[in-house]
Amino acid sequence: MMQSALRSEISGCRLCADRFAATATRHSPNPVVWFRPGARILIASQAPGLRVHQANTPFWDQSGKRLRQWMGVDEDTFYDRSRVAIVPMAFCFPGYDANGSDLPPPKVCAETWRARAMEHLGQVELTLLIGAYAQGWHLGGRMPVTARVAAWRDHAPAVFPLPHPSWRNTAWLKRNPWFEAELLPVLRTRVKEALGR
Repeated sequence: MMQSALRSEISGCRLCADRFAATATRHSPNPVVWFRPGARILIASQAPGLRVHQANTPFWDQSGKRLRQWMGVDEDTFYDRSRVAIVPMAFCFPGYDANGSDLPPPKVCAETWRARAMEHLGQVELTLLIGAYAQGWHLGGRMPVTARVAAWRDHAPAVFPLPHPSWRNTAWLKRNPWFEAELLPVLRTRVKEALGR
């Protein structure tokens, strides 16, 4: 019951209406809420992109396809809220700047909702931290994403820092072949273990 109330509160949030109206995209808030207690895996991500904003479904884009491949799961498993929770640092698409670049997730979103969302989510078996904002919030401190991901063994087997699965990071993947060769096989094993319990 409390979870349902929290989901409704977040879904109705309009804290950033003026901020989004002032962006190049001039869009309205549309919080994408995708979590419930009992999930075994937490995907802590950055913020919805434009396609997710339009579809109202997290990772409903090429980034989602790549992330599911990294995890070794199909769409049905990924979108089963009883198994996988997706809690971004901002629930809404932040918009684009005048140059067409993604704006960062507004801090007010995490300040307002994140602690309550984590409390209601409860204990999870495995946490995937996607990008600098989620990594900073969950692990503390400031560190480049590459350094965080390279030190993944310091946090495994319960937590895996990951780069964003965006197509923009294809060059990063080529420069860091250890990610696919060393980290991903361990991640896929942990995903299976977390979902199988």
